[in-house]
This record gives sequence, structure tokens and C-alpha cells, in this order.
Amino acid sequence: MTPLPSRLAPCLATALTLALAAAPAHAQDIPARRTATVDDAYLSIAGLRQAYARGELTPLDMTLSFLDRINAIDRAGPTLRSVIETNPDAAIAAHAATQAYCNGATTSLTGIPILLKDNIETGDRMRTSAGSLLFPLPARQDATVTAKLREAGAIILGKANLTEWANFRSMMSIHGWSARGGTTLNPFALYATPLGSSSGSGAAVAAGLATAALGTETQGSIIGPAMAMGLVGMKPTIGLVSRTGIIPLSHMQDSAGPMTRSVADAAAVLKAIAGSDPTDPLTVEADRHVSDYTLALAADAVRGMRIGVVRRHAFDDNRWGSAMDRAVEILESKGAIVVDNVELPATDVAVDDQLSLVLTEFKHDIASYLARRTEQPLRTLEQVIAFNEAEADRELIHFGQELFEEALLAPGIDDPDYVERRLRARRVAGPEGIDATLATHKLDALIGPFSLNAVAALAGYPILTVPTHFEGNLPKGVMLYGTKWSEAKLLTIGHAIEQGANAFRRPTFIATPPPES
Repeated sequence: MTPLPSRLAPCLATALTLALAAAPAHAQDIPARRTATVDDAYLSIAGLRQAYARGELTPLDMTLSFLDRINAIDRAGPTLRSVIETNPDAAIAAHAATQAYCNGATTSLTGIPILLKDNIETGDRMRTSAGSLLFPLPARQDATVTAKLREAGAIILGKANLTEWANFRSMMSIHGWSARGGTTLNPFALYATPLGSSSGSGAAVAAGLATAALGTETQGSIIGPAMAMGLVGMKPTIGLVSRTGIIPLSHMQDSAGPMTRSVADAAAVLKAIAGSDPTDPLTVEADRHVSDYTLALAADAVRGMRIGVVRRHAFDDNRWGSAMDRAVEILESKGAIVVDNVELPATDVAVDDQLSLVLTEFKHDIASYLARRTEQPLRTLEQVIAFNEAEADRELIHFGQELFEEALLAPGIDDPDYVERRLRARRVAGPEGIDATLATHKLDALIGPFSLNAVAALAGYPILTVPTHFEGNLPKGVMLYGTKWSEAKLLTIGHAIEQGANAFRRPTFIATPPPES
């Protein structure tokens, strides 16, 4: 008998498991062709696609393996609590993806298991609750980013934990804590903060519980956890990625973005989720700016680029200096031109207004969102506040909800003073801030401290963080800032830093801090 090509063997195995699936059994009980290894759990998107194409692994193998790892690491063992809920239909989607490889009908993310932050809607059997207890029923349809991921072939593996309400219920909130999911732990050092609010997305990807995840950011909520857990995190330009179907804070600052173990993976996920959406008016220009971001990752693409370094800003001390120094060393070795000690024009007037602006936007945006979620019992912010008070022993056990209460008193989005201050904040942060600095020094991008993310948030501009090295048990990363629609440039620079630093490590779940010297 002539042996079959190796890539066809999984197709026959899948046909057998599909036949077995016709019998009454739960999808997770259907046997995989082989058990994926720990090394497989850390494969890149390109690496997984190659393994699938060669018949070495199937999407079903990886999906069941990730579900096993979630049970072993997230629910037991170090108990990271990074995943709030797994998708009960993930294995079924994995069967379909495996068959797509058999049929040669794959798309860019076919068979790639991805987690979504729990404020991103899925129109399936999973809930979308921003980590709270008050949304008992699943959403009726996918968020636009969810639909785009499914269209690209991704397997939605589950929902990631987060700082409840994306860190906008209280100024005293605890990074990574939600009433629904508990407290997410940092897999590198279980005693250290995971930052937030996309804590679970970051912890799960770092721990090899998924290939990639989506986080969301209003200010710092993707790049903070990514930096704390040694990942690549991209907060896109406001208007590049639709927010429809994401529990909102601010339509002027909210964005979803990828959290991954490599710049190439971030580029692949960003390409899949970016684009115009008629249900999100701010994305009207997106299709004109979307590109294949993976093409920005050529080995010598950073040569000749000019990158400025903002050493100090706002409340920052020199905590970021070592990461900046490492990035500068790598970039100069690769032929980039670094302009050090660049100063940004004063942006205090914009940053100082941010909280009051977002309170007004949250008041408007959450009212619109709750009115749309007609399958849910709570329809107003007042009802949400009352629910939390009634469930205080579970919802308010660690911190309050003063931001919700302040939002009730905020002016409307048609208030002239609000409109003037929002326009001023965007102008001061964007054209008169980041753009002016780039123009003055003829720069392609900036390296800057973490606090500079507040300026980029107000401007609506992109941010990329890339790991550079470790200090003790904890990863360190550098933050890259650019003008509107400059994602490709940031990815080019980030890829060069990544290739020189080679800084990602698998976490070892260290439980206690080292003794003080």
C-alpha cells in the first residue's frame, strides 16, 4: 500500500474524530491526534501555520492542549486566574479549522487560538461582562473585532480576566481583580503586579495559554500589562480598529489591540482586526490606512530612520532608563539615527483635563451601550450602581464605584465647555505635542517613558511596547510613540529592537520575592 503524504494523515484522523463526534459526546471529549508539547504552546502564528500545513499539528491538537493548560495552570497549579471563561464551542471551531487545512482553504489566522478580554462581545454561549456580575446573558452578536478574527480563521478560545470595568469604577481599583474572575497573577513573579486593565490577556499569553489575545486600552491598559509581562502590546490609532461591541469607557480614546509574544504576531493580528466599520463613525478613514503590517518587518528596514528619546516626562523618574538605553544601543547598531534627550512641549493642560473628559464620555457611551444590550436586565448606569450596592459583599469588597457616581454628575457631550476642552486636549497632545516634536527633529517616532501614554491617549495616537531585558525576575520593556496612522513605522522599529534584544522568556511562576540585599 502506498503511504499517504504526512500532511494528509491529520485529515484522515479528523475525519475519524468527526465521525466519532456524531455520537452523543461533548466536543472536549473527542480525542486529539496528538498532545501538543509545551514548546508547541509557545509557537508563533507563523510557526503554528507551518506545523499545521506540514501535518505535524492540527488546530484541534492546539485548542485541546491550550484548554488543558488553562486547567493545569490557570485553574490549578500557580492559579493565575487569567481566563474568566473558556469557549464551550472552541473544539468545534478547531475541527472546522483542521478541515480547512485539509481542504487547502485557509486564511491568515486559520486555526490560531486567541483569547478576548472580557469586555469584547461574542455572539455565542460566552458572557461579556467586563469582569462584573451584572451581565448574566451572552451578547446577541459578535463585536466587530470578534467577527473579523473569526473571518480570518481564528479560534476564539475564551475570555480573559481584567481589572473590572477596564479600571474605571474606582481610583482605588486593584490591577487584575474582577468580581467574576478574582485576581490575575503575573506569571513571571506571582507576587508582582500584572498591571491593568488587560491583565488576563497579558498573563495568559505570557504563560502559553493562548497564541495571542486582544486587550483594550483607554489609557495604558494594553501597554502596561504587556510591559509588565514581557510581551508586545499595540494600542492602535483611534479610528483604525472598530469599537462596536466593546463595553465602552470613551469613544474618543478606546481601542482594542493585540497582545502577543512577538512583533510579527502583533502585526498579523492587527492586520486582521483593522479596517472601517459603518457602525463606528471614527473608523471612516481606516481602510485608506490599513496595510499588511507584516511587510514592515524587513531585517534592515530601520536603517536610516530617525528616532527621538524623551527621557523625562510628567511624574516619571528614571525607571525606564535601562530599557531606553538597551533600545537605543540596538537601534544604533542597526543603522538608525537616535536623537537623545528630546523634549516634548508642555502638555499638562491636556493631561489634567483627561479624567473629567472621560467621565462625560463614559456617561454618554455606557448609556448608549446598555440601551443596545436589550437582552440584559440592567439598562441604565443608575441601575448598575444600585446592583453593585446590592451585591456589595461581592462587587465592592475591595474598592468602591466613585467614578460611576461622578459620571452621573458629569455634563453631556454637547456641553460647550466639554467640547472646547476635548478639542484643546487633542490639539495640545497631538499637533502641538507629539507632532510638533516629530517635526522639529525630523523624527519617525519617539521612545518615551510610560507616562507619555497619557499624551498619546488624548491625541488618539498609536503606542507599541516591546520587551528589552529582565531585571531580577521581572521583564522590562520600551515604549514607542508615533503620529496618527504610524503603526507600520512603530512595528518596524519594534521588530528591530526585538531582534536585537531577544528578551522574551517563558515564565517560571516564582512565588516569593528575592531577599532584599
